[in-house]
Amino acid sequence: MAGVSKCLKYSMFVFNFLFWVCGCIILGFSIWIRVSSAQQGVDSSLLGGANLLIAVGAIIMILGFLGCCGAVKESRCMLMLFFIALLLILILQVTAGVLGAVYKPQVEASFNLTLSEGVSALQSTTGEYTEYQEEFQKLEKMYQCCGLRDGPKDWGQNFDKQKDICRCEVEKPSSSDLCTTYRGSLVYKKSCGEVIMQQIKDNLVIVMGIAFGLAVVEILGLVFSMTLYCQIGRK
Repeated sequence: MAGVSKCLKYSMFVFNFLFWVCGCIILGFSIWIRVSSAQQGVDSSLLGGANLLIAVGAIIMILGFLGCCGAVKESRCMLMLFFIALLLILILQVTAGVLGAVYKPQVEASFNLTLSEGVSALQSTTGEYTEYQEEFQKLEKMYQCCGLRDGPKDWGQNFDKQKDICRCEVEKPSSSDLCTTYRGSLVYKKSCGEVIMQQIKDNLVIVMGIAFGLAVVEILGLVFSMTLYCQIGRK
């Protein structure tokens, strides 16, 4: 063990164990975001950040295990693989952030296109989108919203055919800010498109926070692994 700091060695082990735990948390949380957004009918092209975190979380779990083994066995090969892979992930995160900023207008256009397609499905009277319409009504009740962009107007002729569409279900609908009157019926005022967009923004803030914290941890991992790598080489 001459030349290798025990403190650094076991610090590297503990760090990578925590790194592995972080990977599990990120993987689980990003899968939850992906699944919940898909259930709300959000287009898969808008979930690039969540998909990226799923991949990053899985890779971090593997890297955490690799780093633990490299530290305990004092394997320069494992430590160098850990260093290179961690550096690549850090570069990937920075690249994803830059691409996200550059392609923001395209993402917004894709979201608006998804809303337009959703409105067309709500207005359909052919029966082709019956299942979609039924699921959307459940979403409206769950989030107390109506339609995707223009409230009850998005339902077209279907609004008159089904009296429970967008019905405002609160204790005192007449005094609630959630409700408004449309064609003699009390309906939810807020559109579901607003709700979905707000959830995307909230999730994006969480994703950005995780990515920033992860970048700090990755830089520490790079420093730890390279320092231990050099100490083992001088042993």
